Amino acid sequence: MKRSAHRLHLRATAVLVSLAFAAQLAWAVTPFTVRDIRIEGLQRVEPGTVFASLPVRIGDTYNDDRGAAAIRALFALGLFSDVRLETSGDVLVVVVQERPTIAAVDFAGNKEFSNEVLQGVLRDAGVTSGRAYDRALADRAEQEIKRQYINRSLYGAEVQTTVTPTERNQVRLTFNIVEGRPARIKDISIVGNHAFDEGTLKDLFNLDTGGWLAWYTKSDQYSRSKLNADLEALRSYYLNRGYLDFKIDSTQVAISPDKEAISITVNVTEGQRFVVSGVSIDGNLLGRDDEFKSLISIKPGEAYNAEQVAATTKAITDQLGNYGYAFAKVEAVPDVDRANNRVAIELRVDPERRAYVRRINIAGNNRTRDEVIRREFRQYESSWYDAEKIKLSRDRVDRLGYFTELSITTAEVPGAPDEVDLNVEVKEKPTGNISLGAGYSSAEKLSFTFGLSQDNVFGSGNRLDLQLNTGKFNRTLVVSATDPYFTSNGVSRTVEVYYKTQKPYQDQGGNYTLVTMGAGLKFGVPVSELDTVYLGMNLERTRIKPGTNIPASYLDYANRFGYSSTAFPFTLGWSRDSRDSALAPNSGRYQRLMGELGLFGDARYAKADYQYQQYVPLSKAYTLAFNGEAGWGKGLGGRPFPVFKNFYSGGLGSVRGYDQGTLGPRDVTGAFIGGTRKFTLNTELMTPFPGAGNDRTLRLFAFVDAGALYGDGEKISASALRYSTGIGLSWISPLGPLRFAWAVPLRKRPGDRIQRLQFQIGTSF
Repeated sequence: MKRSAHRLHLRATAVLVSLAFAAQLAWAVTPFTVRDIRIEGLQRVEPGTVFASLPVRIGDTYNDDRGAAAIRALFALGLFSDVRLETSGDVLVVVVQERPTIAAVDFAGNKEFSNEVLQGVLRDAGVTSGRAYDRALADRAEQEIKRQYINRSLYGAEVQTTVTPTERNQVRLTFNIVEGRPARIKDISIVGNHAFDEGTLKDLFNLDTGGWLAWYTKSDQYSRSKLNADLEALRSYYLNRGYLDFKIDSTQVAISPDKEAISITVNVTEGQRFVVSGVSIDGNLLGRDDEFKSLISIKPGEAYNAEQVAATTKAITDQLGNYGYAFAKVEAVPDVDRANNRVAIELRVDPERRAYVRRINIAGNNRTRDEVIRREFRQYESSWYDAEKIKLSRDRVDRLGYFTELSITTAEVPGAPDEVDLNVEVKEKPTGNISLGAGYSSAEKLSFTFGLSQDNVFGSGNRLDLQLNTGKFNRTLVVSATDPYFTSNGVSRTVEVYYKTQKPYQDQGGNYTLVTMGAGLKFGVPVSELDTVYLGMNLERTRIKPGTNIPASYLDYANRFGYSSTAFPFTLGWSRDSRDSALAPNSGRYQRLMGELGLFGDARYAKADYQYQQYVPLSKAYTLAFNGEAGWGKGLGGRPFPVFKNFYSGGLGSVRGYDQGTLGPRDVTGAFIGGTRKFTLNTELMTPFPGAGNDRTLRLFAFVDAGALYGDGEKISASALRYSTGIGLSWISPLGPLRFAWAVPLRKRPGDRIQRLQFQIGTSF
């Protein structure tokens, strides 16, 4: 039996060897000298492309090795699905079959992404019209499309490719997409925590299981980058509370079989809590030991706080930079006593060398002139390097609003260890703006706005504005031009021409119209980086156009001084703004004081208006806001205060819950005529909308308002005060800041007009 099996094995081996030898003889070519090369099968590919890739030339000796090399080279082009080499005497014949090319790329079933977006994604992956097609390329395109959907939490998305042949060996690719439903986070678990409860830790995450507003916030849609940010927030939370050995052991993300639910599990090890036993600072302190020690915010006896350590090292580094030490190094070295859970921190300071700025190089400003950028710099060439002045310079250039990107880097000067160059790189954005809009408020009803502005005229930094507002009761047309550097030290100049009409709100009584036209010249004098003083003078002409019902006070003023009044008011103002945001502030302060003084003309008066805002962050979610406003006006030269300059109160922006402009004195006709003295106080407690996560563009607020309006000669008393409380909603919408308020008046007097629900687009407080 064994002998039979052995003989069978030998026979099989002999057969295989014979076949291999026969195949070798069949493919083997006797070497010859190539007298000509002919190419067959080309449709779109140029013959020169083939000839350039062939390792065989006319006159060369052709053999099997060169033939194999030629086939490999032609396949490497990626243009052919088949390549054969044939010989006809001493002529080498190259027979090719071209791959089909992509004629067009189409998509079907996509809703999450537009065709243009998906085409751009595939273009980056090498799939586009005109490229050679193969199945591997289509597979890569499918995976790239799926990757885009995964980034949107659409893990169940399916992509199938349909290849349709067309004329001239071309194909049309159609990607049929079934998007499915987005995967939602159903559960987030933190395992291993003992010092803090799970709810507290999960509040640190921007990712959550969603609420009824998840369609807006999309906080329940998984994203790896968002999860990494949340994990970093979790790590910082522990490190800032003394847990030096805290670590995240693992993060598990599990998806359900239907790919619509995601569970996240974070496993942590807290370790022990460490207390700071002491802080020391060593190194070259430039003889300013007390100054640098005062910058230490790390407090012995308290829990180790990584945030305090980072803030301390940064403060010392920045201070050294303010003295010209551009390359200063500050290192915090902890000495951990694990037996007693204590840590001593040593701050090692090395200022290295002092440097001054040789040159400031500006790049990227194709339209904006260099001088427009340079005049905002407080760090000068040939001056000692000052980190604080460089930061201030960057902020000032950024506030111009001319650039989408701005970076300032420090570069050493070769051969000059005490010199550095500042390289300023900017990316310009269009500074012209045309705005068309519509707004609706409970007082003004429907209004249209048009604006035309150019912030950087011809790259000079000057501004031109045209503003038009067509409200039902207030209409405005303003044309202004501003030169921010009218003088070399930064004094600005604004010239404006305006035309305004004002009618009483429907509940104020009367149907008269105030028409004001004028021109003004205003100068802004920078006092500090946050403070600006404004000086100006206007020429105004105000005309009272009586209707069928005009308040008696207006009629009396017109009979005494005429229906038209000319005034030459001088304006004096001051503003200071340190808020972190003008639209959705969370911290900071804003102050504004504006005054008018009319000494000449028909209307002679003095008027002042002061506003104060303070924002206090109570926590990550809650912000307490205060707004106070006081106004005062008085007639001069024995004349009464002009009635058309009166203050008004009531409604949004003052005391909510009362009709717009209906608080204060009335005349004998019952019309609300405003007053000469005004007081308003608003308090708001703001929090993100339930279900909106930490999104501060959509916030709820509870408020308490108080205010009063007094007429000329009226005694100021608390009996005139009105109070209200309520809740509201603020939203930074695509149309602008939108605010709703539901108010309950707490003090009502006979004749008060109540309006509990009020709303407006563009109200600031």
